[in-house]
Formats: sequence, C-alpha cells, structure tokens
Amino acid sequence: MYRLGFDNNKYIKTQSAHIRERMSKFGGKLYLEFGGKLFDDNHASRVLPGFAPDSKLRMLLELKDEAEIVIAVSALAIESKKLRSDLNISYEQEVLRLVDLFRGVGLYVGSVVITQYSGQRAADRCKQNLQALGLSVFTHYKIDGYPSNVKKIVSEEGYGKNDYIETSRRLIVVTAPGPGSGKMATCLSQLYHEHLRGIDAGYAKFETFPIWNLPLKHPVNLAYEAATADLNDVNMIDSFHLDAYGVATVNYNRDIEIFPVLNTIFENIYGKSPYKSPTDMGVNMAGYCIVDDDAVCEAAKQEIIRRYYKALCDKRKGLDSTKEIERIELIMNNAGISTEDRAVVSLANETAERTGAPAAAIELRDGTLLTGKTKPLFGATTSLILNALKTLAGIDDSKELIPASFIEPVQNLKVSYLGSKNPRLHIDEMLVALSVSAATDEACAKALACLPLLSGTEAHCSVILPAADAAVFRKLGVNLTCEADYENDNLYHIG
Repeated sequence: MYRLGFDNNKYIKTQSAHIRERMSKFGGKLYLEFGGKLFDDNHASRVLPGFAPDSKLRMLLELKDEAEIVIAVSALAIESKKLRSDLNISYEQEVLRLVDLFRGVGLYVGSVVITQYSGQRAADRCKQNLQALGLSVFTHYKIDGYPSNVKKIVSEEGYGKNDYIETSRRLIVVTAPGPGSGKMATCLSQLYHEHLRGIDAGYAKFETFPIWNLPLKHPVNLAYEAATADLNDVNMIDSFHLDAYGVATVNYNRDIEIFPVLNTIFENIYGKSPYKSPTDMGVNMAGYCIVDDDAVCEAAKQEIIRRYYKALCDKRKGLDSTKEIERIELIMNNAGISTEDRAVVSLANETAERTGAPAAAIELRDGTLLTGKTKPLFGATTSLILNALKTLAGIDDSKELIPASFIEPVQNLKVSYLGSKNPRLHIDEMLVALSVSAATDEACAKALACLPLLSGTEAHCSVILPAADAAVFRKLGVNLTCEADYENDNLYHIG
C-alpha cells in the first residue's frame, strides 16, 4: 500500500536555502557538482515516496537567476558510444536532450566540457557538432597519474592545460549524462583557474544518495547500494567526519577513498582545505525531509527487490550481471527481505501456473491486488492494465469495455498486413482502442481518466515483457518486475 513518506515542498525550500548558505560561505562563485538525475530521478521517487522526479530541477529553479549549467561529458564515453540505459540513448545524445530540457524551463546553459580528452576522433566530431549547434564547448585533458599525482595535477601540465570555462554567474552547476563523466575534475580544474585569476570560488557536492544522516544499514541507503551494484559502490561510515567531529555519518567508498587526495588538491590551490571530511562537502538535506520512516523503509525494500529482478532479467538477456546479482543478494540479506516480500510476485506466478500461460499481477495504491491473464484478444499485462482501470473507475468486471468486433480488425491488420505473429494487443494498442471508444462510451472515458492513478503502483509479470509493453509501464509510472524467463523457447526476442 502506498504511503507518503517524504515532504517534497519542505525539501525544495530547505535544499535551495542550504545551497544559498554554501554560496555565501565562499563569497564568490560556487561550483556545485550535481550527482544523480536532475529531470527524472525515479529512483529517489521510488525509495522516498512523495519525492517528485523533478524535485531537484524545481529546487534549481528557485536559484535560476544565479545559476549557470555546465554539462560535462567524457571523451571516453563518446568514443565507446556509452548508453544511458533507461532511455537507450548515447551520452552524446543525452547532452543535447539535457540542453533542451534546461532551456525549456528557463535555466541558462553556459557550456559543454569534454573531459578526459586524449585525441579521440569521436570527441572531435562531437565538439564540432555541438559548436555547429551554437554551444560553447571546452576541452579538459586526460592527466597522467590522476588522481594520485597531485603535484602534476595542480600545475601548468595538469589543470593548467585545460580550457578555462568562461562563466558569468555565481552558482555553477556541473552536471552530466551519467557517472564517470568527470564532474568533480571539472569543478577542481575551474577552482585552479579561478584562483590564478584572483577570483574567489568554492566547491560543494550535491548527491542525494547515500543519505548522510540516515544509519549505514537503513533500507534507503541499502537501496542505493543495490542501484549501484554494477559500480560496486559500498556505503561506509565517513571516518574523516567521525575523527573531526565525533559524529557518525554515511558516505560511499569512492568519495571516502578520494578525500585525502582531494584535500591535498585543495591545499595546493588555496593553501588550506575548506573541508575536514567528504560529508562536509555535501549539501544534501533529503534526510531532514522524511516524514514517515516506516513508509520510506518499505518503499526502499521494494526497490531492492526490483533491482534484484532487473539484474536477473539482464543476465537472461545475455548481459554479464552475475556479480551484480550476488551483490544484491547480500544486500537483501542485510535488509532481511526476500522476493516473498513482494506480494505481486507470488500472485502473478501462481496465476501463471494455474492457467498454463503468462500472467501478471498489480497492487494498487490502496493495497488492492489484481491479476491479468493471457486471453485471445489481450496479453497478460494488457489484461492487467485494463482490469486495473476498470477497478479504479468502479466499472463492473463483467463489462466488456472494448468489444471484440472493434479489436478483431486491428488484429487482422497486425497479422495480415504488418507481419506480426502475435495477434494479441499490446498495452499501447489497447489504450489507443480505449481512447477511440471513449469518444462514444462513458465507461471507457471513465476508465481512461484513471490512468494517472496507476503511477506508484507495483506490478509483476511471470515472463520478460517485450520492449513496447515495458516502455508503457515506465511511462505510466508503474513499478514493474518480471521473472527472468521468456514466453517461448525462441532464440531471438524483441526487447
């Protein structure tokens, strides 16, 4: 059952105020390394029910007159055509998408910086393309010995070789298409160049997870470990913060491991470091905005299980996720949970076993459990969504919303003219049919109006879904998991 656990309005106000406070501390410019996703942080919205996916963006809009965006993208990612997996687009394409999205809400995008450059032709081509689109593009070079050779890094042969990124505002938000893009290095390079020019500038880090003032083994922090199992991130007690203040806080291994080097870089630039610990660098106020810890804990546990199923399905699809699976299994043990703690799993699988065909189950926000079975006209998940809409609209289950006479011509089109072997309607096809019917049928119109109520619900399918159906679940905001199995024994599967 869905329960609100996070005060989103408090978060936006508190977070923006805390960033302003950090800006005033340094007096001049603040380079803010922005971790995670700005526009569609669905992980945060799942583990902190009440957190809106665009919360961080809305928080930035509170500061938009002072903020300037710099987007960092690694030359290595451009060369390897690295993908943002949830959108299935390259990092290079994601840069363009981010620019459009920032501009679309009135945020100023100052420039793009290509990091870790060492002569990659793909990066040269990307730079030319971006400049042709009117974007200012700067280059930061790969530094031999980074990050341990501090003497070289903080010198003319290190940061000194990098382009100085021209900025015009007090708050410089450095973001990226994904991890490994060089956000921190970009910020530190800029601090070096600003210092040479006699300009006061500081650095801070905005990373939502792990939440520093929650316990190390809190489910929300464990869910972060599950989400980054492929990166092998591990939450740890920040020993530097504990030594400096006698207070136990949580950070993750990479920030703790790099802090001595980072501290030395600060000392080389400024003469002394402004921070005593990795936690000091952060400006994350999310922990202060949790209003129902039990609700947040339950949501986080569900996220861990979802991550486990995703890793299992990735392995079935031929991806090397064995270590990820093993890591999440350990996390589940630490959280004291198993797949049995996800109610829709057993319901979907039992229905599939009873009917001898793929089946699905959904848990609505009020806790109501429903199933969807494979039928001549609809697949299991299409039936499931239709059943859920009828329930939410208060329509009797026996009512046929979309008559067979309406669907059969569509099936004939699919099979006879478009070459499909599966005549059953996918979810998006069913919704189109429902939309057309809604023009003349009040019940269909009522059902269609309930689509937004599916957001935040939990669903499970007994087989891996085609990409088209999985995409609709994402768009509807339904948290879907699937068994790591296909409907048939074919060697090739779409999606």
